[in-house]
Amino acid sequence: MTTHKRILVTGGAGFLGSHLCKTLVQQGHDVLCLDNLYTGFRGNIADLLTEPNFELIRHDVTVPLSLWVERIYNLACPASPVHYQRDPVGTIKTCVQGAINVLDLARQTGARVLQSSTSEVYGDPSVHPQTEEYWGNVNPIGIRSCYDEGKRCAESVFFSYQRQCGIEIRVMRIFNTYGPRMHPNDGRVVSNFIMQALQGQDITLYGDGSQTRSFCFVDDLIRGMVGMMEQDKVSGPVNFGNPMEIPMVELAERIIQLSGSKSRMVFQPLPADDPRQRQPDISLAKAILDWKPVVTLDDGLSQTIAYFQGVLAHGL
Repeated sequence: MTTHKRILVTGGAGFLGSHLCKTLVQQGHDVLCLDNLYTGFRGNIADLLTEPNFELIRHDVTVPLSLWVERIYNLACPASPVHYQRDPVGTIKTCVQGAINVLDLARQTGARVLQSSTSEVYGDPSVHPQTEEYWGNVNPIGIRSCYDEGKRCAESVFFSYQRQCGIEIRVMRIFNTYGPRMHPNDGRVVSNFIMQALQGQDITLYGDGSQTRSFCFVDDLIRGMVGMMEQDKVSGPVNFGNPMEIPMVELAERIIQLSGSKSRMVFQPLPADDPRQRQPDISLAKAILDWKPVVTLDDGLSQTIAYFQGVLAHGL
């Protein structure tokens, strides 16, 4: 039986945050959803706004906050290159100052706080698959560094607060995750391919399309996130993602088939610092939580395609 808690979710109106808020509300917790609506939007949490144990707080995590909570999930940060490169200084502030603010709140309240870190801390990896012990291969001054180095610094901040202040922290490194409520214009590969396929546009691949990613369906990720917060074995970091690796060409082919699209694939130059491959080693998540993804790629893509069909139909 789940013990009732008062929980803060920063970035709670975003893609992952909205799914997490819904799960926590369904579990009976009091959920405070904090978001400045930079990339999140009210539509993601519309079905929660009438719930008595849910509250939306419009606030920027870079500004200090004062609340009483028992758990903090820190998800606040634009996560796609299109969004985080639009305001790189703001991205760094959100990653670093936002982390400091939630940790100061945790110090004031005694709350346990989870940091949603990212596989981007590994950069363009020279180790494959990536384990938590790998320190990464990141360009510290490249166009992606506002996010990559911002998240790396946030991990440092979390562990510094743990060592110096005794804060209860949990750090999870999230690999590519997809599903309903992704932003249709976030520039990420799954949403890009699906939107292009549904509109009969050319599907844009970069390089020769042989670079690989590993895609985890959002339901699996949220299950891991809640489990990571509530386990008492490790602080982290712990990888969460799907170890099934797939080339971008094959992903495009699957989306064309599942959506019934007539789109064709076109190829453009590879963006700067774009990783060639990405695959998580999830041995630690399996060991401490018995966690692994269970939703197949085709099932997850079908649900995501259906969501974007609704987005296009209703002009959202």
